[in-house]
Amino acid sequence: MSGTPHDKIKKIGELAAVLTQHRKEGKKTVLCHGVFDILHPGHIRHLEAARREGDLLVVTVTPDRFVNKGPGRPIFPAELRAEVLASLSPVDFVAVNEWPTAVQTLLQLKPDVYVKGGDYQDRSKDLTGKITEEEEAVKSVGGKVVFTDEITFSSSSLVNNFLNFYSEETSSFLKDFRERFSADTIVNYLNRVSDCRVLVLGDIIIDEYRYCSPMGKAAKENVIATRYEGEETFAGGVLAAANHVAGFCHQVDLVTLLGTENNYEEFVRSHLKRNVRPQFFLRQDAPTVVKRRYVEPGYMRKLFEICFVNGSYIPADVERNFLDYLDPILPNYDLVLVTDFGHGLMTPALIDLVCKKARFLAVTAQTNSANAGFNLVTKYPKADYLCIDEPEARLAMQDCVNDLETVIQRLGEKLNCPHLSITHGRRGCLVYSRREELFRIPVLTRTVVDTVGAGDAFLSVTAPCVATGVPMPVVGFVGNAAGAMKVGIVGNRSSVEKVSLLKFLNTLLK
Repeated sequence: MSGTPHDKIKKIGELAAVLTQHRKEGKKTVLCHGVFDILHPGHIRHLEAARREGDLLVVTVTPDRFVNKGPGRPIFPAELRAEVLASLSPVDFVAVNEWPTAVQTLLQLKPDVYVKGGDYQDRSKDLTGKITEEEEAVKSVGGKVVFTDEITFSSSSLVNNFLNFYSEETSSFLKDFRERFSADTIVNYLNRVSDCRVLVLGDIIIDEYRYCSPMGKAAKENVIATRYEGEETFAGGVLAAANHVAGFCHQVDLVTLLGTENNYEEFVRSHLKRNVRPQFFLRQDAPTVVKRRYVEPGYMRKLFEICFVNGSYIPADVERNFLDYLDPILPNYDLVLVTDFGHGLMTPALIDLVCKKARFLAVTAQTNSANAGFNLVTKYPKADYLCIDEPEARLAMQDCVNDLETVIQRLGEKLNCPHLSITHGRRGCLVYSRREELFRIPVLTRTVVDTVGAGDAFLSVTAPCVATGVPMPVVGFVGNAAGAMKVGIVGNRSSVEKVSLLKFLNTLLK
């Protein structure tokens, strides 16, 4: 094709019309699709082989928002990736895809041949399962799928080994970790948790973000005036935990509490995943917990927070309803996951019940502005897995002096808990098991958009892993990856999903 590289770049709709005309002229169209983040010799040979399959070679690239290779990826934005591809002589047209997969693109562009790399021939290694859907789409428009047999390289390996994307500590950790655990091993561990039957119990939190931009000091008052920019409402607290778990486990039951004042039940139901089955109880003396944050949207800085919460224990009649409901069903679950935010639901009687009846109990007890120093994990005399952050661990042990390794070991001994994870902010996490040595995992991303809910994501993904016997070093690694993905999400706008997490883990281990 003649023209400059820029002339080759089209929008999908525009390209569909162009290809229709070429098809009328009897030309055979070939399509390749991918991320093409770091162009390497394997890509060049793949595209040259694809060009030999027809008269026109079209390449579509995955848009930035659908590149599930972990924080910091893609390295280059879609526009630059398209420009580089358009500069290659075998390529006739380039377009940035508009959807997560190539299925809709195939239906619109109707290629005669869809070319994939040879590594996609083994369907068992396709983490997304999308190659089958893409093949069906190609066949539905009269085309076929061809797999190239050229030399292959991994863009992720090149990034990991040569671009120094991670810190020296993280790069060293990943090098050692790859020697102990393969990506296939971790995929098998995460697939194993899918049949884990989970009950999630804890406090609902409705997270409201009111976006406002500071304008300056008010002329007649000693206050900073702000301009309203918009707002979002998220399903947080135990709702976020249930949604995270539901991405990995088929059966997730949720037991929680709503207030009759400012109820939010319709909102809550509409924001739960389909495989989460909720059981709501009501308290007449309090609203559903709402945390309203005023946020500067440019850098997601929280300016101010208002909490709508009654911190007292639930009334005795409501407590009795919980106890009567939970008592006979707790032993039916492989995992009982308690997210205790200290807002009155987890009474001593409820704690005693779950500690006695749960077959495997995972717990977090959060310290926040409403309960600082009072909602300690030591309330739980028997738990199989505890997941808290460093300040919560130090408060529980009343120890602000010793190193964290000492604190976590003493905490495990004090509570007779066989498994612990302590999240450590920018320093990653520390995991402990009676049977294994202490293991530290460094942070796996430098990109932080919003830290709200990162600990919940860590807990929710790791608890089923611990319950099914996954080694604690892998638990910490998977948890840090989930946390790394979560800090790239505003509030609880979306959950950490299994396919995205597997792709991120696979990228890290190449």
